[in-house]
Amino acid sequence: MTLALAMLSVAAAPAPDARRLVRQLNAALLARASASAVLQHWCAQRRLANPPVIVARRVAGADKPADMRVRRLLHAAPGEPIGYRRVALACGRHVLSVADNWYRPDELTPAMNAELAATDHPFGIVVQSLRFHRVRLAARVLNGPHRDGVIRQRAVLETPGGTPFSYVVETYTAAVLDEGP
Repeated sequence: MTLALAMLSVAAAPAPDARRLVRQLNAALLARASASAVLQHWCAQRRLANPPVIVARRVAGADKPADMRVRRLLHAAPGEPIGYRRVALACGRHVLSVADNWYRPDELTPAMNAELAATDHPFGIVVQSLRFHRVRLAARVLNGPHRDGVIRQRAVLETPGGTPFSYVVETYTAAVLDEGP
């Protein structure tokens, strides 16, 4: 991931094809509740790995306690525990996004919490049985590939009944432009 970030910092403005691809990915992300599912499809379509599987590689040493803004977005009660994961979502050797995810463990099943703690499975895949939807707070195509990525989105995930259970900040890297053999 460090090499990818270094490469991003010296990259020039994207070519027209790259801009089109970024807009396509952003539109797909805006149209679906699960970014993990979108990335899985993107990985397969771009032939980035065989099999095209998205894994959530934990970023070591990352811990960001939920501040008052995050707690308010999640409608967390005073003293309610808030979980946190920072992961790099990768397909093969391609790190497609880096995500910060604060979530309410009490709104997930014990099996979901155990899976999040013990595996490299993406959050959206683990909680898919909740049939959640996204409330988008921000979605921005960044001005060309650079160290901050090409797309940044912020969203709250809610159950069908409107209970917020996760707040995510996702930054999609220039690796989304890669293509397999």
